[in-house]
Amino acid sequence: MGLRIGVFGAGGVGGYVGGRLALAGEDVTLIGQWPEHVDCIKREGLRLGGTEIEQVARPVALHLHEVQSLARHPLDIVFLCVKSYDTPWATMMTAPCLSPRGFIVSMQNGMNEECIAGLVGWERTMGVVLSTIGVNAIAPGQVIRTTEAAKEAHAVFRVGEVHGRITQRVTELVRLLQCADSAAATTNLWGERWSKLVTNSISHGLSAATGLTSRKLLEAGFLRRIITRLAAEGVQVGQALGHSLVAIYGALPEAWTAAARGDQSSASEIDRRLKERLARVTSRERPSVAQDLVRGRRTEIDYTNGLIVSKARMLGITAPVQETILAIVRRIERGDLAPSPATIAGSPEG
Repeated sequence: MGLRIGVFGAGGVGGYVGGRLALAGEDVTLIGQWPEHVDCIKREGLRLGGTEIEQVARPVALHLHEVQSLARHPLDIVFLCVKSYDTPWATMMTAPCLSPRGFIVSMQNGMNEECIAGLVGWERTMGVVLSTIGVNAIAPGQVIRTTEAAKEAHAVFRVGEVHGRITQRVTELVRLLQCADSAAATTNLWGERWSKLVTNSISHGLSAATGLTSRKLLEAGFLRRIITRLAAEGVQVGQALGHSLVAIYGALPEAWTAAARGDQSSASEIDRRLKERLARVTSRERPSVAQDLVRGRRTEIDYTNGLIVSKARMLGITAPVQETILAIVRRIERGDLAPSPATIAGSPEG
């Protein structure tokens, strides 16, 4: 029998991945919190488009109150695609629906594997790190991709066990995710996770603070120094925690820290890498934290920039630019500020 796959969280990432798996003929059930979105998928299917040819996928779609029905037809794999702050309750709701061999795969921002494992066990916990993929649920039943597919340029999906070994289920997940874009196994889940966290701390915080799209952020020369400092601070904290970091926007961690110290060769390397990233980004791409602000939703800023800041404080490391951007976004969330490039004028690098 084939694998029964669940995707908890049918927004941009969950909708896109679940839709692509369904188009490939996999047995997919989407679980969504947005009632109109779920109802539309039930009636008309899920439209996938944007930078790709539009197609209609027809996965099973369930409202939250329908999840209990899965106890009769348990799931072998559940991709957890909810916001980081929803991880505990979503994991608890998922746990009774797992088959005896079933497991949960965190496909989220932040670092949530420990939270998931605390509820279902480490043996039922895996992670997938996403690299430079832009997706957005723009209307009920419609998800678009806002970056060009990476294909062979790099691995968009990095699949790993928490213990770092390449297992049969890692290989199976790589096969499945290749239906959506390039995928590879990693023996370095924690290093990949922290490197993506650093990337998110750049785009999430700055887009939310300035109101700029991903493309405008990359084009704005006046933000380059802030981008460099955000990355360098994140790298410093991650390395102090013992993580083996990988490239961030294509540049090695050491290039970011060297550029922050004023090394011109490293700064030129980062400029080149950011221009390469810019070539794949459309004008419609906006990081998820900025999307949430537009929609009046709670953001994940405490799980990206906020996590770096909290770990830095724990280690006694200063991260002034991360702290400043975090404070600005929190004020915007509260309604004390409006997103604008002017909000960062008083930052340490503004």
